[in-house]
Amino acid sequence: MSSRIARKPAAQPPSIETLRARMDEINLKILRLVSLRAKLAMEIGRLKHHHGEVYKPVRERAIIEKMIAENQGPLSDEQVKRIYVEIISACRALEHEPRVAFLGPEHTYSHEAARMRFGSSVKLMPLESFAAVFQAIENGRADFGVAPVENSTEGSVTLTLDLLIDTALVIIGEILLPIRHSIMSLGGAAGEVKRIVSHQQSLAQCRGYLSANFPNCETDAVASNALAAKRAAEDSSIAAIASAAAGEAYGLKAIASNVQDVATNTTRFLVMGTRPVERSGKDKTTLLFAVADRVGTLNQALNLFARNAINISKIESRPMRARPWEYLFFVDVMGHRDDPKLARALKALERKALFLKVLGSYPEGRSAAA
Repeated sequence: MSSRIARKPAAQPPSIETLRARMDEINLKILRLVSLRAKLAMEIGRLKHHHGEVYKPVRERAIIEKMIAENQGPLSDEQVKRIYVEIISACRALEHEPRVAFLGPEHTYSHEAARMRFGSSVKLMPLESFAAVFQAIENGRADFGVAPVENSTEGSVTLTLDLLIDTALVIIGEILLPIRHSIMSLGGAAGEVKRIVSHQQSLAQCRGYLSANFPNCETDAVASNALAAKRAAEDSSIAAIASAAAGEAYGLKAIASNVQDVATNTTRFLVMGTRPVERSGKDKTTLLFAVADRVGTLNQALNLFARNAINISKIESRPMRARPWEYLFFVDVMGHRDDPKLARALKALERKALFLKVLGSYPEGRSAAA
């Protein structure tokens, strides 16, 4: 006698309606938690109000790094970082909306770097020159400023270095922004292009691509990539090299993307402020000094860091304007000026140097995802 075993019906996958209902519940939970976080931020702001400090780069970095460490996907670490930059930015603005100056106009890489660091809940101030950015902070019209200092392909931005010599401002952070150039025009057709415009550094960063793909086109340098995009939007025979965001803002179509000659092309931006920041544990210090023009004096100065096991990550010379053929040295070293070893090296250097200025100690930058 045979017997039949009843089979359980196969479980049905949840419907779209069911999944959306669960998502709506989660959205409400996220909103409640973000609102609770904002209330806590306001309470912290009231408690620390007498210190007058709203932007705390070390604390903000620690929060983002912890969230990235806990991230199990499917969002990428960069996506998690961007989410928390905006949450922190919105909560910070409840205490005070920071004013951040940068070299304008909008949709330049400086604009992108400022948003990447401070988020959207700030008052962004596009200004006409690097000097205007520094002056805006010095006279209190801006709380912070963002300025490019070097590019991995084309080297240092000398205008920024020269402004650092005399300013009373301090470096409080750095931003490493991958530079991804697109070439764009109104029609998006390479055959229509007669002239290519961009900032002089962007043209230099794409010279190989332009030589291979647009050998017969004229190139013109303009004040910014955003201005290049504006020019291209006014003339169909002009193509601009700029960021995709700048092209979108001016209604341009892409002819090609990622046209920079070096795939890892990155620009380093400095964040300037009026108050030094505390140690984060992963810091960099930028300093400026001069030594007597005698054989061995520079080597003796640099050996002070080696003796204290301090790594020098960069050194660059700039002419002293009032003394021809004599130089100031910009140096980046790893560590914070309050670290005992670095403090000891700086004290020894101060005795040996003709001039020493610590431009700032700040959390070491992390390169954003491409």
